[in-house]
Amino acid sequence: ALWCLMMSVTPTRGCLLDLPWEDILVPHILCHLPLQQLLSLQRVSKSFQSLIQLYLANMRCFDSSQIGPAIPRAAFVNLLKDNEVLQQLALQNCSDWLTDRELLPVIGQNHHLHQIQLKGCAQLSRHALVAISLSCPNLRQLSLAHCEWVDSLSLRSLADHCKALEAVDLTACRQLKDEAICYLVQKCSKLKSLSLAVNANVGDVAVEETAKCCPELEHLDLTGCLRVKNDSIRVLAEYCPKLRSLKVKHCHNVAESSLSILRSRGVELDVEPPLQRALVLLQDVVGFAPFINLQI
Repeated sequence: ALWCLMMSVTPTRGCLLDLPWEDILVPHILCHLPLQQLLSLQRVSKSFQSLIQLYLANMRCFDSSQIGPAIPRAAFVNLLKDNEVLQQLALQNCSDWLTDRELLPVIGQNHHLHQIQLKGCAQLSRHALVAISLSCPNLRQLSLAHCEWVDSLSLRSLADHCKALEAVDLTACRQLKDEAICYLVQKCSKLKSLSLAVNANVGDVAVEETAKCCPELEHLDLTGCLRVKNDSIRVLAEYCPKLRSLKVKHCHNVAESSLSILRSRGVELDVEPPLQRALVLLQDVVGFAPFINLQI
């Protein structure tokens, strides 16, 4: 596709650039090309450079992984400096250098964002989350996994201003405790997916409040939440009829007595029933598993 676009500037083939840029080229042709190839097109001619700049200014989705394993700081700033219509922003490949200084201008000028991915962006601060909450009222999905700078105050700001949230990933946000999670779910009752994994401060209080406030909940990740016990899992089963998957691996205080309720409803669990686990262990020891009728 890139070769065809470059060849289009030759006289024998006519000129692709004669097509309407904003009506045809940007929304119907360039959007199908990988971002890295589009950036290469800027070197073809000054006209192509202007076209790509127009595309970047009207781009709805920016995913840093499309450019390569790492995107330079200056390139990121230049690519998004004129864009005010972003709807999706994924910056998981920018964790080595991304700070508030680079992110806040992008957030501040893009009020239509409904999906933001900041997984592992450890050099940001709580000001980034406050900026997101103030600038992105239509936010639906937010990943803050492994962002240990997220604290209760910034999460409260998010809950107060982004009440349409449907999916939030707070994996390994270790500053957060039950109170912060409770405030979030009370304000954001439309949540369908929530990850609280790898957080030793999260316990039954947060899980029970999530269950009672979020009846649309479909996916919950509690992996490694050591303070979660059976009682909150039973509350989850009672209040969340739409639950489809639950992760409780390494939750040592959660037993089959509570999980069996969800298992009988067809909820996908990441731990096997005790008998099944015993068979797997036996197979590892003796090299085969005896036939047992699990229906008995």
